[in-house]
This record gives sequence, C-alpha cells and structure tokens, in this order.
Amino acid sequence: MLLDYYKLLEQPFGVTPDSRFLYLGPTHREALASLVYGTESNRGFLALIAKPGMGKTSLLYNYLSNLGDKVRTAFVFRTDCDAREFIRHLLLDLGVDLAGMDLPAMHDALNKLLAEEMRAGRRFVLVIDEAQGLEEQVLESIRLLSNFETPCSKLMQIVLAGQPQLADRLASPSMAQLRQRISMVIRIEPFNQQDVDAYIDHRLWVAGCDTPSLFTVGARKLIAEQSEGIPRNINNLCFNAMSLACALKRKSIDRDIILNVIADLDLEPLKEKKVAARTSEEQTKQAPPTFFSPEQKALVLNGWASRLAIAGALLLVLVWFALQWNRDKPRAAKWLGGVATATPSPKSASVDQAVPVEPEGIKTVQLPEIIRVMPGQTLYHISIEKLGKYDNEILEEWRRLNPEIGDPKRLRAGQQLRIPSAGTPSAVAPRAFESAPNAAPAKTGKTMSKSL
Repeated sequence: MLLDYYKLLEQPFGVTPDSRFLYLGPTHREALASLVYGTESNRGFLALIAKPGMGKTSLLYNYLSNLGDKVRTAFVFRTDCDAREFIRHLLLDLGVDLAGMDLPAMHDALNKLLAEEMRAGRRFVLVIDEAQGLEEQVLESIRLLSNFETPCSKLMQIVLAGQPQLADRLASPSMAQLRQRISMVIRIEPFNQQDVDAYIDHRLWVAGCDTPSLFTVGARKLIAEQSEGIPRNINNLCFNAMSLACALKRKSIDRDIILNVIADLDLEPLKEKKVAARTSEEQTKQAPPTFFSPEQKALVLNGWASRLAIAGALLLVLVWFALQWNRDKPRAAKWLGGVATATPSPKSASVDQAVPVEPEGIKTVQLPEIIRVMPGQTLYHISIEKLGKYDNEILEEWRRLNPEIGDPKRLRAGQQLRIPSAGTPSAVAPRAFESAPNAAPAKTGKTMSKSL
C-alpha cells in the first residue's frame, strides 16, 4: 500500500544492510579508506568502533567486496561463545570439514589453510563483527592467531569491529598485549544536518521516489535532532512517518507528522506506568500490619516519645539531687561548728512546698555543666577556658566527675564531660570531713574556709 501510494519500487528505509542503500558520509568514507589502507599495508590488527546503528556492518560488507579476488575473507559475527566455538565458527565459514576435530586439530587445519592461501598469492582477512561481546579468553585466543606469520609478513589480517564497549575492553590492563598489536583504531561519527538530508535523499532515490520534497525542511530538521545523526534511528523515524502520512492521505510529510511519530515511539510513558503499577502492587503486598492507633503514630512521628523520655530522665536526676541535699544538710551544719541554719517553716513538710535556705558560706548543689570535647582539645585547654585554672586538685575533681577520663592529653572528640564548678567547694572536702569525725570544730571550720 505504501509503495503504491508514493510510487516506490521498494522500501527506502529497510532494516537489512543492503549495499545499494549504503550512504557514505564523511566519516564513513574515511573509515573505509583506513580499512583498505591498513589491509594493503599488512598492519595485522585493525579496530573499527561505532555506536549501534551507525552502519558499520554495511560498511564492512562494502570493505570486503572491494578487496577483490586476491584476498580470502572470513566474516564472524557470533561472539557469544568460548575459544573453541569461535575457531569452529571461523572454520565453518571457510568451508572446512570439522568432523572428529578437537581444538589442536582445528588450529592445525587453520594454519594449513593460511599457508595454502599464501602460496596461492592471496592474503587472508578475518572480520569479527560485534566484538564487544567477546570474552577476554576469546580475545586472547584471537591475539594468538596473529602468530600465524612468516619472517616477512603476517598470514592473517584481523579486523575487530564493535560498539564503544569494545574500546573499553581493549583499554583494560589485562588486554595490554592485544592492544599493542592494534595498529589502527578507526571510528565512525554520527551524521550532521547536511548528512541527514543527503542520507534521506539517497535512500529515496534508490527506492525510485520521484518527489525529493516528500519530507519538508522542518521535518528533516526534527529528524536530525531526534535521531542524533544515527542512520538506524533515521530509518525508523522515516518509515513510521511515511506509514502515518499514507494512512492520513498526505503526500507531504511535515513536522507535525514527525512529532506524532516521536510520541508513538517514545517508551518512557509506558515505562513509567509499568514502574508505578509494580510499585503500588509491591507496597500492597509488603505493607506491615498496624499495631498502633493513629494518635500513637502521630505521637511517635512527631518525636514526643523521645522528648518525654528525656524529660523523665531529667526529673529523676533532679529528685535524686534533692534527696542527697536533704540527707547531707544536717551533717554539714554539724561540721560547721554550730553555724546557724534556717529553720524550715511548717509548710516545708511537703517536698513540693519546701523552700530550702542555704547555710552561710554554702551554695546550693547544682547540676554539673556538660560539654562536648572538640577535636584536638585537651583537659588543660578545657579547664583553663571553663574554670580559669588547672592543677592537681582540679584534675582530681575532673576524674571524680568523669571516671572515663584516661590520658587528659588525649580526649576523644565528641566525648561528653561534666565540668567541676569553680565556685563551689571541691567534693574532696566532704570526704575529708567524713574521714575525720572527731576533728575539732575550729580546725574544721578553718579547713572548710580554705576550701571555700
């Protein structure tokens, strides 16, 4: 239907590597010339690198057809194999009977064939397409094939053709020996806007189209942008555009038709829908059972559980210090040698209503300040900064409050330390009082005043 509608002899944008439709852009012509020159110069290994869809297989067929009768050729494209299977594919392409042959016998048969070709005055060229799929072991076997040589020349020319992954494989350290044998690395670059126009016109002309303006200027520009200059992408866009235009009874293919084709060929929306459906299904299957009420979930999520736990711990610490103060207050009054203390009011029987009055010279017990050690800080630096002094008594107080301190010069960054209060009596004083209960009041008072 499409051929009749546009009066074509054949499909202009087919998918087979037909040499009649081969369009040689600037980099294609340069690559073909390099392949021919490398073969005539007997350079051994050549590498052809191109993105998928750039037409390297069509270029290789054209290269082999131009070598003439003086060259025996073999074309291997099955690369998902091991070393033995690769040699087997090669000999089958050469028409060698492999019945009862093991791997050494196949190598002998190949060596014999190469010698016969040399005596007949013919060179031998092996082309390996899609070489990026070869395993390293197979690539190493191919490297060993280059050892088939005479003192004057190589018996085999090898062309490794593949996608950019082939360049990555050859650049790996394990492939250093093979990389050193590759004398030429040939690349094919994508088409520019002018090449895309010439490519479309060439294929339409070969197919017998008598209307070069079938694709408008705007359509061609959009094709060049969306195809990224890759011939296979150009073929897909042009074929679908001609099919859509034929269905719409359009004799000219404009930008709007190309936009519709691009939307039809876009797989991203389908991919997103598939992923969204699978994610929803997985969440439904893997949803954990609910053990908490909505109010409890909200409490946990908002962090109230952790805040309540911290507040409870602080409350327990405050109660403990209050009890310690009430227990030690009579003892402190006794050792002060009759120093008057305030008598609690009748309402002080309740802990919540107690209003403690500090004895003269004694400050209320406070919670020690806690700091976090910064990187590089020592106990000396912290003590000077926080207390204004550093001596053995201060060090002992630091150790009493922080038993985990080891070497004061090597504190762990992030470690939390309780700071001794510079304005309160050292904790050493109460221990001294307790160890000497029969000491004279006057002497005790003197000692206490010094520590204060």
